[in-house]
Amino acid sequence: MAANPAQRRYVGRMIPISLAYIATVMLASWIIPDDAAATPLTVAVALVPALATSGFIWAMARYIAELTDEYVRMLEIRKMLVATGLTLALASGWGILELFTDVPRVPLFYVFPVWCLGLAVGSLVNKWTIGDGGPCP
Repeated sequence: MAANPAQRRYVGRMIPISLAYIATVMLASWIIPDDAAATPLTVAVALVPALATSGFIWAMARYIAELTDEYVRMLEIRKMLVATGLTLALASGWGILELFTDVPRVPLFYVFPVWCLGLAVGSLVNKWTIGDGGPCP
């Protein structure tokens, strides 16, 4: 279980947001047929999961703001910086490949999941560079 109040609140926020994300992606997949035209209805339904993604970002920002331990806050921010740098490098590199070659297009949907995976890489970077991967909320 989470060790401090900020971590408990973070987990308490992330669980319902995760469930909402899964439900809205499934619902949008069910409602919108493959290769549907971009009508106001399909766009609105397709953007509902983005609200949950925004909720993830908000919950992470609240977690950072609520952390009282400056060392743990620094570890979390370093993880986010590594994730951001990795995501920007991968997205920019692949975008350049798409621009100049015939590599397959990668949907922008994958940017946020890549960033989330980058958090794990950031935790490893913390562990390798300062010997502490930080708490696991």
